[in-house]
Amino acid sequence: MKTVDHLVSGYRQFREKHYARYRSLFESLADKGQTPKTMIVSCCDSRVEPAAIFNTKPGELFVVRNVANLVPPYTPEGDYHGTSAALEFAVCGLQVEHIVVLGHSHCGGIKAYLDGAYDPGAGGDFIVNWMSIIQSARDQVLHKHADEEPEKLLRIMEQTAIGTSLNNLTRFPFIREKVAANKLQLHGGFFDIASGELSSRDAKSEEFEPIQKDQ
Repeated sequence: MKTVDHLVSGYRQFREKHYARYRSLFESLADKGQTPKTMIVSCCDSRVEPAAIFNTKPGELFVVRNVANLVPPYTPEGDYHGTSAALEFAVCGLQVEHIVVLGHSHCGGIKAYLDGAYDPGAGGDFIVNWMSIIQSARDQVLHKHADEEPEKLLRIMEQTAIGTSLNNLTRFPFIREKVAANKLQLHGGFFDIASGELSSRDAKSEEFEPIQKDQ
């Protein structure tokens, strides 16, 4: 770590400012454990930081990040399921009350998949299979919006992928049961990197509406 000067410098600032500000909270969290009410499924993209976007304190968010903020189908068979395990831990262990699938603009993973870079046979050991989670959604978007400009098409695909992930969430029995009992709510959000604008997905219309700054 000593050779990564910018990280060491950042750590020192964290200790002097952020940790100092929330020292008692950190000590309490270490002693009593975490009790977040909200889980965020976010992208690995370095430009999208959930804690910064929502201006939260330590312990408020349980975050899982992956390529393109995708929720996989409920498939308990197999070997490793990082996102699914995080969902199970958050819902069954931490008893979170909200799950937010947070997508964003200019998503490199979704753009590459939309362009065919991760089609079967494209190479790579993991990402081709991972991005196939939204294969059906991509096919529908390309069929319905084939004449759209590339930027608009990407935005449609980014937001459609959020809908796919929300739909996949409802296939997990432990999530479906909590939703039916009104103990868990599912949400879709979209963050525009350039403008800093956050939009919320309406469950009925499936449209994204900007969250007003003064509300």
